[in-house]
Amino acid sequence: MEVRIYYEDTDCGGVVYYANYLKYFERARTEYLELRGHSVAALMEQGVIFVVVRAEVDYCSPGRYGDTLVIETEVGDVTRAALTFSHVIREKMSGRVVVKGSARLAATDGRGKVRRLDRGMVAKLQSVLHPPESVRS
Repeated sequence: MEVRIYYEDTDCGGVVYYANYLKYFERARTEYLELRGHSVAALMEQGVIFVVVRAEVDYCSPGRYGDTLVIETEVGDVTRAALTFSHVIREKMSGRVVVKGSARLAATDGRGKVRRLDRGMVAKLQSVLHPPESVRS
């Protein structure tokens, strides 16, 4: 996913405000799920609300006003009630790593109670982690 950096994204020095990277991670996770047939809006209608229970961010170099950033997203650990996403953000033209990070999300019922995800969704996301032998080669 690509994000163009506008003035509103930056601090007074023209550098991306540090907390905005968490917003970019959120957008990338939503896109990741949507592209794999899991509409976040539909999940919410079914009573599945994801909440971030852990986030890590390593700031490697500054993103600046006018840059276009590319966000690479992968799913790491997947269980019946939680997902871990890993993100790497690079400056598009140079490929320079700007930020690396991860977020652990728990599925809840909207009232804070953990709930299990649909087995089909879990299996589909786990297959991304461990593709069949025919796909790996």
